[in-house]
Amino acid sequence: MNEQFADVGSVTLCYETFGDPEDPALLLIMGLATQMVGWREDFCRQLVERGFFVIRYDNRDVGRSTSMKGRAVTLRQLVTRRIKKPPYTLGELADDAAGLLDHLGIAQAHVVGASMGGMIAQHLAFRYPARVLSLASIMSTTGGRFVGQPRMAVVPLFLSRPSGSKEEYIERAVKLFHAVGSKRLFDEESVRESAALAWERGVNMPGAGRQLAAITADHNRKKRLRRITAPTLVIHGKDDRLISPSGGKATAKAIPGARLLLLDDMGHDLPRPLWPKVIDAIVENSERLRTGEVVASAN
Repeated sequence: MNEQFADVGSVTLCYETFGDPEDPALLLIMGLATQMVGWREDFCRQLVERGFFVIRYDNRDVGRSTSMKGRAVTLRQLVTRRIKKPPYTLGELADDAAGLLDHLGIAQAHVVGASMGGMIAQHLAFRYPARVLSLASIMSTTGGRFVGQPRMAVVPLFLSRPSGSKEEYIERAVKLFHAVGSKRLFDEESVRESAALAWERGVNMPGAGRQLAAITADHNRKKRLRRITAPTLVIHGKDDRLISPSGGKATAKAIPGARLLLLDDMGHDLPRPLWPKVIDAIVENSERLRTGEVVASAN
C-alpha cells in the first residue's frame, strides 16, 4: 500500500490513489466501521483500467484516519432515533470528502459510496453539486424509518464486539458477513484477508459507535435527495439483510433521474463475481454526462 495523509480541517485522513491523476477522478467512500481496504485493490485497479484516477480513504474514526472523541450511540437511541448532539454528522463526513478532493487539487469527481459511504456520497452530491460529476449509491438508503431496515436477527451480530485478539476479530468478521453478506457468493477467504489487513492497520471499535450515531441522527434525507442533479446510479443486492432492498428502491425514487440496478445473489457486500456488473454500471453512469443527458432537480 502507498498510504498518504491529508489534513482536512480538524481531522487527518489516510488515503491511497491508483492510476493517472490526469484521468477523471473517482472517489470511493466506504461504509460503517469499514476501512478503505474494503474497496479491494483489485477492484480499484479494474476501475483504473476503465479510465479513472481512483481515490480510496479511511473515514474519520476508522483505520488510520483521526480517531474522534464523544459517546457512541446507545441501543435506546437506535430504537428511538433521538440523538440531540452526535459527535459529528454525516454532513461533516461529506465535508471531509470534499476537503480530501481539495487537498488533491481535484475540482470535480465521480463519487461512489457503499452503505454508510452511500449516505456520505448522497450528502456530498446535494451539499456540493458542482463537484460531483456522477453518483453511485451502493447498498444504501434514504434514512427513512420504514425503508432499508435490517432483519432483526443480524442487528446483535453487527453490534457485537470482539474480545481483543486478532483471531477473535477475524472470526467476528466471518460470522458477521455470513449473516449479512451474499449467501451463494460468500468468500470466506476474502473476508479473512480483509479483516486481517484491517487489524494490522488498526481497529477503532468505539469509532463505529460514533459513526452509527451520525447515521441515526441524520433521519430521512428524502427531501434533500431531490436536490441532487448529478447522474445517479443506485445499486442494491436483492439478498441484502442489513439494509433491505427497499432502501435502494426508495433512494432511486427520491433522486431525480436515478437508475436502479438490483442484483441477484448480492447481500450486504461486494462479491468478486459481481464486480464486472458493478463496474460496468458505474462506468455507464459516469458517461451519462458525456452523452448529453441532463438531470433536472425537483426543486
